[in-house]
Amino acid sequence: MKQRRRGIVACTALLCILCVGLAYGASNGKKVKINGLITSRDGENLTVKTLKGSTNIVVVLTDETKVQTPVGLFRHSEQAVTALIPGLKVQVEGTGTETRVVAKTINLSKEDLLLAETIQAGLNPTQQQQATNMSNISENKENIATNKEGVATNQQQIANNQGAIAANQGAIAANQQEIQATTQRFSELSEYDTTAKATVYFATGSYTISDSDKAALSVLAASAMGTKGYIVQVRGFADSTGNAAMNQQLSMDRAQAVVAYLLQNCGVPLRHIVAPGAMGIADPAAPNETADGRADNRRVDVKVLVNKGVAGGM
Repeated sequence: MKQRRRGIVACTALLCILCVGLAYGASNGKKVKINGLITSRDGENLTVKTLKGSTNIVVVLTDETKVQTPVGLFRHSEQAVTALIPGLKVQVEGTGTETRVVAKTINLSKEDLLLAETIQAGLNPTQQQQATNMSNISENKENIATNKEGVATNQQQIANNQGAIAANQGAIAANQQEIQATTQRFSELSEYDTTAKATVYFATGSYTISDSDKAALSVLAASAMGTKGYIVQVRGFADSTGNAAMNQQLSMDRAQAVVAYLLQNCGVPLRHIVAPGAMGIADPAAPNETADGRADNRRVDVKVLVNKGVAGGM
């Protein structure tokens, strides 16, 4: 009889322990789903500002976190965690509290990803449209100057050109508003300090990294991994040789070659690298009219960034 009572007591105690454990787990790991905008990234942590309530939530990335975009009703396409850059709208599902979530899945749309990557690469489409409109205005002004030689017979053409100029100026004004809105969106993001940087140079038409530049990347990676909350920014460039499409692809190949080396040879975790930027011939380091200048422009710029809020607390 006593033995039976002891068994009942033991079972009761075990059930109590299980209940307490389940309650504790539920309170510290409840399922969370949020929609928001990435405002900063510090190593493995994202700061996401919710679309409703404007609450800042820390989202923790792990090796098990899945980043994906929908491609159908029940299908998804996986994305690399490098796609998680400031300014990107995301939907996060995971476990945690109202202020901190360990992400299980992060969903994003292709349109939002394209916008964020375009701005990340410095290729603002509205700026391109503005350049086109400016070109149109220049052409129209030339037409007006030519038509002045036969004003009597070309008054209608002049009027048409002036109307086109007015239309283009209106388009430019609209584009400038879009540019300002986009710039404001990203200027409001957390600022970063650069703690280390390196420049990798390439031969014409090549994306092979030299031994000396590999050594420089290894030093940079070692410095980065000793820094709290770091992220690595990689941007590839090309000189003016060849056509625009080829240079755009070549600059991406160079950036991806550097990212691959940092991952495979230096041990930098993928979640610490933001999406590489393909800059093409934009932002040249030197004039493309000389051989030395073109050599300076065939490059990849690598920076180790730390959020100023994190850096200030170190």
